[in-house]
Amino acid sequence: MIVRALLSAAAATIGLAAASVSFAGDAPGPAVVAAVADTARPAADRERDADRKPAEIIAFAGISPGYKVAEVAPGGGYFTRIFSKVVGEKGVVYALQAPPRPNATTPPAINAIAADPQYGNVKVEVFDPDPSLVKLPEQVDVVWTSLNYHDFHNRPNADLMAFNKMALAALKPGGNYIVIDHAAQNGSGKRDTGTLHRIDPELVMNEVKAAGFEFVRESPLLAHPADDRSKPMSEVDRGKTDQFIYMFRKPQ
Repeated sequence: MIVRALLSAAAATIGLAAASVSFAGDAPGPAVVAAVADTARPAADRERDADRKPAEIIAFAGISPGYKVAEVAPGGGYFTRIFSKVVGEKGVVYALQAPPRPNATTPPAINAIAADPQYGNVKVEVFDPDPSLVKLPEQVDVVWTSLNYHDFHNRPNADLMAFNKMALAALKPGGNYIVIDHAAQNGSGKRDTGTLHRIDPELVMNEVKAAGFEFVRESPLLAHPADDRSKPMSEVDRGKTDQFIYMFRKPQ
């Protein structure tokens, strides 16, 4: 019995060590470090790096030179610019952008980034109104969406199964799907997506897996346990909401 207990303890220790090695392997490579350090990035973006930890998260996602990335709802292009520099001339960044609203007076910010010669590998694609109709020119290595998933629930006639199936179809077999968002209270489902702009991590987990993905792992890089998940994310200091980072994979 004593020998068995010692063996069990040793096995547990080895398991912990293996987990540590796994996360140690996520250290940002030279291309990621250089892309984040690029002084051509807007100053406002670089000021947010301490909170958003782009180098560490991109390393977690496994994005490397030559990769093809589909970024859903790129917003102002915070990650787009970094992705573009990381994947380089042999890679592509497909920015999946919703079409402008009928009363919009200015084009989406991503259009200007795609028109900039230094981001020549950025291609804008439209993913609305029906995500099931999205057809990228090629399958990609990574589909990424950051701080947007909750808003997809707020769209008219939202169909998250169709949305996640779109992500599945866009990926090469074995490709990764990265979802980052503001965490709502456990068990709240989609109750807070339109009011607090947060979402229950368990709901995201269940929806994505139901579309055919395998869950791989999560990262604690943006966890803030002191965050009051009952508050709107806008009432929390920027960068201090409790955020989950999930990695899913398309089966081989």
